[in-house]
Amino acid sequence: MTPNMTLDPATKAHDVSAFDHLELLSEMGRDFTSSQDMAASLVKAVTHITEYVQADGGALFLLDESGENLICEACVGATEITGLTVPSDQGIVGRSVQNHSAEIIRDVQNDQNFYNKVDQETGFTTRSIICAPLRVKDERIGALELINKRSEDGLFSDEDLRLLEAMSASAGLAIHNARQAEALVEQEVLARELELAAEIQRSLLPDARDDDFPVHGVNIPARTVSGDFYDYFELEDGRICFNLGDVSGKGMNAALLMAKTASLFRCLGKTIHQPGRLMALINDEICETSTRGMFVTMIGGIFDPRSGIVRIANAGHEPALFFDHDGACTPFEAEAPPLGITTFLADGDRYPENEFNIGKGSFYIFTDGVTEGYLEDGSELQVEGLTKILMDGRDKSAAARLNDVVDVIQSSGKPIRDDTTLLCLEQKSGPLVTESVEITQKITVANVDQAIEIISLEIPSQPDRLKLVRNFVTQAAGFCDCSDDVTQDVVIAVDEALQNIIRHAYGNRPDGEIKLKLCRTNVNFIVLIQDFADTIDVTKIKPRDLNDLRPGGLGTHFIREVMDEVSFLTPPEGRGNLLKLVKRIA
Repeated sequence: MTPNMTLDPATKAHDVSAFDHLELLSEMGRDFTSSQDMAASLVKAVTHITEYVQADGGALFLLDESGENLICEACVGATEITGLTVPSDQGIVGRSVQNHSAEIIRDVQNDQNFYNKVDQETGFTTRSIICAPLRVKDERIGALELINKRSEDGLFSDEDLRLLEAMSASAGLAIHNARQAEALVEQEVLARELELAAEIQRSLLPDARDDDFPVHGVNIPARTVSGDFYDYFELEDGRICFNLGDVSGKGMNAALLMAKTASLFRCLGKTIHQPGRLMALINDEICETSTRGMFVTMIGGIFDPRSGIVRIANAGHEPALFFDHDGACTPFEAEAPPLGITTFLADGDRYPENEFNIGKGSFYIFTDGVTEGYLEDGSELQVEGLTKILMDGRDKSAAARLNDVVDVIQSSGKPIRDDTTLLCLEQKSGPLVTESVEITQKITVANVDQAIEIISLEIPSQPDRLKLVRNFVTQAAGFCDCSDDVTQDVVIAVDEALQNIIRHAYGNRPDGEIKLKLCRTNVNFIVLIQDFADTIDVTKIKPRDLNDLRPGGLGTHFIREVMDEVSFLTPPEGRGNLLKLVKRIA
């Protein structure tokens, strides 16, 4: 039988003390790991340590992000100093942090580093201090400080200091781990938020369309979220509103501005069909609300697949490229600054516009992430490389050509350096293929009931829109097999009629609405022009004598001379004026 063993009182006290130490450290560890509230865990830790060492007060200081200041994050006991900030190289606590060493000061009044401001303000008397740094390897975290031992002399012992060192080492590791865990949680939350933002961004992009649709686009973000965007949508009259843009900067700020700009364009573009005016309104909003220094380069426009007419405005963006059917390339340079730079525009209330007929060609818009994309040899694609890819793939579909560009950039073996976005417009079916399309609003007059509507157009009462109308009528007349002479007569007559409406019906007001509808029968080309100004007295509209050389009035005479029929009809809406012009095709 093993004899009973009896421990001496000193050994027994040491074992109890060691057990208590371990229990305290374990409890502190549980507090840090079980709570997501770092501040509450720090207060608990300081409370445990202060009570265990039997001190009047305790404080835990942490270095700020700059490492230049120590901030009291938790405090218990005689004085309340939570939030107190001291330079990291001052005071006893600062010295402990800088020297990576624990200290015991039994007479603080004789220590030149003692920070006595708290005593002066509170009337409390600090007699002794023990302080130990919080650190993990070489990483400085802060320090633990206890004041005034609860004893007759109020002084700490060397054993108290060793105990505080052990506890500060454990607390430092717990704080470090808690911060790491908090950072991981924040990263996971941020990752989820970024993915959600990316999903929202993707939802703003238009759905891919069949190959026979005239517009195609592609967007490859360099990061989770993108600062690039493109969009296109059909209007009620068959025209397509489109845009492509690039927000300055990276990350979430760029993504938010991208979403805002794209949403503004889609919302306003459904009612404002003049690209220059639309871009100006978006610019005003971005200038008013965007973060300082951020801007958007952007090309926006409107495309009529039936006539082939494209009208664009370029706000500081990369030059768009138009390749005609022979492969000749025409760049469309920016004539105005990006959106968000200034509200003072050269053209007043609008961005400059360019207009052209796409015919059998192709029109490309792209961001600088395309031309600056890396190739396998480390060089950049640049405009020349982009042009070669597009021309080599001219027999492919538009979507396939865009994907070819993306494939070249992605196959370089290097990370994509910037968001990659392209948009292509093409006239798929040739000019004005509208077989047997009936007039949407029939007007009961001879020869019009049986007419076929070719195309319609709506413009504001602004003289600068007449060029667009002339191109519009020329294309429609050519589609109807009108001779060059007939086409010229119709174009001039329509131009004169519109000038009369702008000057006289609307009194040069720019906000008037004018609708044109071009139709044909077997023998006639018919133009219907409707305005919504005050109804005129047609009996008073008479051409002036050609011998009268006063300015004005000859337009009406010329219209009647070149057209086979000129008459006013009752508008379908019952308001405004409706002019009918008829010209024999052959």
